[in-house]
Amino acid sequence: MAKFDAQSTLKRLQNRYRLVVMNDDTYEEVVTFKLSRLSVYITLSTIFVLLTGLTVALIVFTPLRMYIPGYGDVNTMRELRELKVRTDSLEQAMQYKDKYLDNVKSVLQGNVGVKLDTTTLSIPQPENIEE
Repeated sequence: MAKFDAQSTLKRLQNRYRLVVMNDDTYEEVVTFKLSRLSVYITLSTIFVLLTGLTVALIVFTPLRMYIPGYGDVNTMRELRELKVRTDSLEQAMQYKDKYLDNVKSVLQGNVGVKLDTTTLSIPQPENIEE
């Protein structure tokens, strides 16, 4: 089993490598980078931390946070519930008024027949008993 040696691992991370970008047609070197594994690791880690920080800042400091479930302010949620109840009651009141106005309009136009409150009862005639 191989031993874990901190010195050899550190040396491997610090070994220098050269990254060359060449023109395929002329074999001319376009760009040359001198890199090590450690520098690549540090660069990628820094980019990851910066992107994560920018994403968190974007969510925390902009109205995008309202789209995350459960992140909204307690007062805002309470106000939203009150507004929903108020809207529902206003819609119901509007429906009652519309129905009332339709009934008044139909009465004024004479489209409504008379509805009796009672039904006609057939009462038998009393019998005359002669003694």
